[in-house]
Amino acid sequence: MADRLKELQEKVASYRDRPNDERIKYIRSPRWIGYQAAKDILKQLETLLAYPKSDRMPNLLIVGDTNNGKTMLAKRFWREHPAEDNKDGASVVVPVMFMQAPPIPDEGRFYNTILELLFAPYKPGDRIDRKQYQAVRLMREVGLRMLIIDEVHHILAGSLTRQRAFLNVIKFLGNELQIPIIASGTREAFRAIQTDPQLANRFQPAVLPRWKNDNEFGDFLITFENLIPLRKPSHLDDISLSDRIYAMSEGYLGEICRILVDAAVYAVESGRELIDQKALDSINWVPPSA
Repeated sequence: MADRLKELQEKVASYRDRPNDERIKYIRSPRWIGYQAAKDILKQLETLLAYPKSDRMPNLLIVGDTNNGKTMLAKRFWREHPAEDNKDGASVVVPVMFMQAPPIPDEGRFYNTILELLFAPYKPGDRIDRKQYQAVRLMREVGLRMLIIDEVHHILAGSLTRQRAFLNVIKFLGNELQIPIIASGTREAFRAIQTDPQLANRFQPAVLPRWKNDNEFGDFLITFENLIPLRKPSHLDDISLSDRIYAMSEGYLGEICRILVDAAVYAVESGRELIDQKALDSINWVPPSA
């Protein structure tokens, strides 16, 4: 971990003397900054990935507000367990599959997405049972050990009948493949899962809370500052700055990151080379509640 941090800091240092357009592109590129709540959930995911097959596999429901880091966290875990070549078999090995729930609870679209992710040819107009058979067979062939379904609150966009049918699909896959299923979504996702008592009993909720204006928030700001190639120190942990950033973001992780990125881009373009009150004034920010 220390080696990785040192490598990142050296990369940031190498960008400080580059042209502005290269620095801005780097500032806008996605970055992962670990924090305790996310680390705790990642540890739970590692435990579930190593869980032995059983008739009743445990599942996890990652719950959080919109734009609070759920998708980034799930994708972080997925990227840490990439597909790899299978020297002893015909197909690749896919330990973890990440997918987004269809915009409405539709079994056909759900299986279409799985087949597309596995680069499998299929007929969109095929019967659902055929798609189901093909998807399950392929997931077994690639050695799938965990399925992550993001934006699972989309279930609520359909009728009660469709909602129940879609939840039955999730239950079926968990039982048939004997793998943990990870669902991610807003608090509405928790409500959707609760409509099926059997699923509700299997999905342990893991909450990503909104940030508090505390020491961990200050540490996050310092880490972020160290990972952007500005030529002057911003001292983001200064109380007046951290309070302002917190008030603007209202504690949402995605908003915090967008504020800092926009302010850093302004700092480069204006030649000021630091994030200060003037930079925060200049990005014309509208708080989430507004």
